[in-house]
Amino acid sequence: MTTAIYLAHLNPVTNAHVEIIKELKKENKVVVMPVRFLNEEKEVNSKSFPFDFEIRKKMIESVFGDSVLISPNYTFYAPFKKYLPPLISPKSWSLRKQILQGIENGYFTYTGDKAEGLMLKLYGLKPKVGARKLVSATNVKNEMYANSEGKNSEWKKFVPVNVAKIIIENWQIIEKFASAEDMTKRIAGMKFPKEGYDSK
Repeated sequence: MTTAIYLAHLNPVTNAHVEIIKELKKENKVVVMPVRFLNEEKEVNSKSFPFDFEIRKKMIESVFGDSVLISPNYTFYAPFKKYLPPLISPKSWSLRKQILQGIENGYFTYTGDKAEGLMLKLYGLKPKVGARKLVSATNVKNEMYANSEGKNSEWKKFVPVNVAKIIIENWQIIEKFASAEDMTKRIAGMKFPKEGYDSK
């Protein structure tokens, strides 16, 4: 059976992510890899990446149980700038090796982003590029941040019921980042946390 590797932020898991995973599950074994950024063993979270890996893993499990595999292999280690420029940096190739660790037989990667799809193709990761979904995690985050500041928001309709429960259980994270500056760098179509970008 072919393995579909779904590389994504999943921060938070939305109805669109669930739709994609369900579609991939029809004919493939699915490995979901939520991206992690580690600075000296500690995950870096920010306004763009509020929920840590364990919370996002719990979100995926709340919908799919053990019918998909959730892997921590899509991890960037500080200093993140060492992964650039893509294709030239040896560190970027070590990430490719890390992603494929434990993947046997045929596989392909899945993304909804054309630029990311091109990058995955250059790394020989056999991407399938799907259509961008209407619901983006960024919009859902912005709705949650607005809600935490007292504004009306219908963010719950964009996420599965079980995921909404997990978000509410961890609402202090939303409150913490709502008024914070977005500590994110955008480089080569990718988002990196500023914390840990340059660290030695």
